Amino acid sequence: MKAIRAMHYGKTDELFLQELPALVPGQNEVLIEVAGSGVNPIDGKLLSGAMKAFVPLEPPYTPGVEVAGRVIATGEAVQQFKAGDEVFGFIGITGGYATQALAMADRLAHRPVRLSALQASGVPAAALTAWQALHEHAKIKPGQTLLIHGAAGGVGSMAVQMARIAGVRVIATASAQNENYLKALGAEQVIDYTHASFEKVSEKVDVVLDLVGGETQTRSWSLIKAGGVLVSTVTPPDQAIAEAAGVVGKHFATRSDGSQLAQIAALFANGALTIDVEVVPLSQARVALSRVMDGHTRGKRVLDASL
Repeated sequence: MKAIRAMHYGKTDELFLQELPALVPGQNEVLIEVAGSGVNPIDGKLLSGAMKAFVPLEPPYTPGVEVAGRVIATGEAVQQFKAGDEVFGFIGITGGYATQALAMADRLAHRPVRLSALQASGVPAAALTAWQALHEHAKIKPGQTLLIHGAAGGVGSMAVQMARIAGVRVIATASAQNENYLKALGAEQVIDYTHASFEKVSEKVDVVLDLVGGETQTRSWSLIKAGGVLVSTVTPPDQAIAEAAGVVGKHFATRSDGSQLAQIAALFANGALTIDVEVVPLSQARVALSRVMDGHTRGKRVLDASL
């Protein structure tokens, strides 16, 4: 098998493509012939060493939290998947940038046929993050209004669609070049953050999904209705500010959940959800991750394991 290896903590120039021994599944694991692997901001944060106090890794390691591909073999205790099945999943914190990957069976779901394997490889992390943010933490309800910061990225584009499906009105902040894209996904209003202060032009909202953090989060408190919620995947909300504003502030880390992913797969299968991916060869993982770390992306970047 081939894999991208992070030889040291640092920048993307520490990534190298290497030949490694084939993997063998454990009792509850599935061995996947990887077709594609999603590239995510978390990959860059781990590589930089910024998270090593919380997620200690011993280089060299293989980055990548999500994959799609075909099952090669399964452990003795695995019953829900068999060799030849097409699957996808949020496999863990590492291991995805490779031609083979291992995952616990309960982290996987069958790939919907409506999605190619490369499209599916960009779904699990972003879709699970959006789902958990909206349904578990914000507990969105039909008729509410939701403001999404960073709406054109992988998580944001999933959240726009999921909110639309749930009957929630969506206001999105993004650059002007993404306005048509986001309105096609279901956003009712798109605020160009490069030319307008969102807090001056947006109405009051029930929920803010903060995918940006920092000053953007700070400026959002005044827009939330009493009893509303701010959910952030990036910056833990200041609880004193939240209490003073009469709202709830939440921060969470996405968890792998095969059952939840199966529900999301059904939405792709019936056409309710779509994904926009840019495909980059596995051998060019440095370039792909650098672009994601720079921000301002639309949809997802994925690595083609065959190239």
